[in-house]
Amino acid sequence: MALLEARSVAKIYQTQSAPVAALQDISFAVDAGSFVALIGRSGCGKSTLLNLCGAMDFPSSGEIVIDGQVTHRLTDAALTRIRREKVGFIFQSFQLLPTLTAAENVELPLLLRRARPAQDVRKAALDRLRWVDMETYADRLPHQLSGGQQQRLAIARALVHDPRLLLADEPTGNLDTATGDMVLDLLRRSAREFGVAVILATHSSESIGLVDRVIALRDGRIEKDTGPR
Repeated sequence: MALLEARSVAKIYQTQSAPVAALQDISFAVDAGSFVALIGRSGCGKSTLLNLCGAMDFPSSGEIVIDGQVTHRLTDAALTRIRREKVGFIFQSFQLLPTLTAAENVELPLLLRRARPAQDVRKAALDRLRWVDMETYADRLPHQLSGGQQQRLAIARALVHDPRLLLADEPTGNLDTATGDMVLDLLRRSAREFGVAVILATHSSESIGLVDRVIALRDGRIEKDTGPR
């Protein structure tokens, strides 16, 4: 069974003038350990699709299935569990809490789950900071870090609770080319080393050679899907 499935998904937004179709007839499946790129111009539906895949929103029709569970059929409590336990999110703007240190930012997903003793939470955070080569910055605040360091910190936070699905929305958009390549390499390693299914939304073609599969969107539809490589 695939880790993630989109089954004939459509997303329609109601506006004052007329309905707007952000996504239409989207179907694909992603297995654990896959690295998939969603590519297309701004406004093609990439971010909307990521939100649906992360159970942050629901399709107007069709189904999103995460680890065998149809998202729009779940209770609020079950949806919260999926987001906290099975999904990790990485954003272009990092979304770090400015008053928390690097280690404290990484600890946050585990603290929200309340599933581990405090000493285990700190150890897990430091392990993930070490994996992204940020352990020496554990006590720094986000504003004391470069953009690339902040994104590496965001990756550590997204992985600390061992999610099965990692969603990255334009994670290299604010970075220079060399730093962006480093971030893409970390995402690829996440899929290889942890068996996480990684879905990367990007308008850049630079990631195409690094991923296992490319799904190209155009005007809310799948224009091309290279399938698993």
